[in-house]
Amino acid sequence: MATNRYQESARLLDRAKQVLASGVSSEFRKYNHPHAIFYTHGKGSRIYDVDGNEYLDFTLSQGPLIVGHSHPAVLGAIQEYATQGQLFAGQHLKEIELAEKLHQLIPSAKLMRFCLDGSEAVQTAFRVARAKTGKPKFLRFEGHYHGWLDNVAWGISTPSVDALGSREHPNAYPWSDGLSAHSREEFIILPWNDIELVRQTVAENHAELAAIITEPVMCNSGCIAPQAGFLEGLRELCDTYGIALIFDEVITGFRLGLGGAQQYYGITPDLSIFAKAIASGYPISAIVGKREWMEEIETARVIHAGTMNAGNATVAAALATIGVLEQDPDAYNRMFRLGRKLMQGLQEAAEKTGQPLLVQGLGPMFNTSFTRLEQVRDYRDTLSNDKAKLNTFIAGLHDRGVRVIGRGLWYISAVHTDEEIEQAIAVATEVLSLM
Repeated sequence: MATNRYQESARLLDRAKQVLASGVSSEFRKYNHPHAIFYTHGKGSRIYDVDGNEYLDFTLSQGPLIVGHSHPAVLGAIQEYATQGQLFAGQHLKEIELAEKLHQLIPSAKLMRFCLDGSEAVQTAFRVARAKTGKPKFLRFEGHYHGWLDNVAWGISTPSVDALGSREHPNAYPWSDGLSAHSREEFIILPWNDIELVRQTVAENHAELAAIITEPVMCNSGCIAPQAGFLEGLRELCDTYGIALIFDEVITGFRLGLGGAQQYYGITPDLSIFAKAIASGYPISAIVGKREWMEEIETARVIHAGTMNAGNATVAAALATIGVLEQDPDAYNRMFRLGRKLMQGLQEAAEKTGQPLLVQGLGPMFNTSFTRLEQVRDYRDTLSNDKAKLNTFIAGLHDRGVRVIGRGLWYISAVHTDEEIEQAIAVATEVLSLM
């Protein structure tokens, strides 16, 4: 389809490049189709750009909009509470109410602190783990995204399969220039979903390991569920060696249920990170944890601070988001059902058109990739994906009014409908048939 349908966005991007590096405020926004797109408004499951194009939205702003764009209950709560002040640099009532609600909902949330984003909260968790254990390193997994700061900006991209090294002794390729060389010394990295390899590595290195951090579902690379016994094995190892088990629930939090993946899988970590869907896109995150770990912050042995933490609007947004989901008892059943319906429809469309499309995930979030593998189990498996073909598929969807994250990740909201799922399947079938 002609790119002139995006001509106003192209004009604004040229203008933006005069004052914004690459014309954007986050690297990932550069990779929309056919370039960064400028949007005017969103409503429910739809988003609209400056050229007047309407999209059925499965990006949900990279995941946060679990109750859709511009939900009136969320916007109303923000407007009402913000009139009392935007930021006090002190405590306020709704901050307690939000903490009490998360304490009630999340198994590990005995104590918590609010931050602004997931990257910051992850680093707070590392600081807590190092302080309590007196040990310097953490163990993490290839392809897992824990923010963009130096000590986690390794092992989430690679120039080739060969550059990864062996499974037992992986290389961690830097994601960016300018990383501190010392940051590579802060962690051990392994392939995910291999509990025997983790056991061996922890047994050999436990004296220097303060924490194991994992996405409980590997959402950022392939939307890969944990193998049976994997999370349980991590919990057992951490208990055995006095190591903090950290769940990065930036994506899974609120998406698999209000109690997160830890409630869904029945595995309680020591510390967890929640963000994204917690406040429908307003900038808030939380580090939550068991009291014996969070008391490092409580006693000020670990310093955690932030002028902007728990501002009025963000806290009101979080409470309203939770309220919307709690008041709709079928919300999560519906998101799982619609997600699985869409997954099945995409898989059937691929079979009908002879395309090697793998659809994998849990329903509320899932991934599409072009590969001959029947299942993707870790980051290394994702390197067999045909990225050029995926780009063609995503671009074809976008040109026909279906918006999906460029790496193939789809999100379902509480406001998507059966008719919209059927629309997406029909569009995807058309695109696949033309590829």
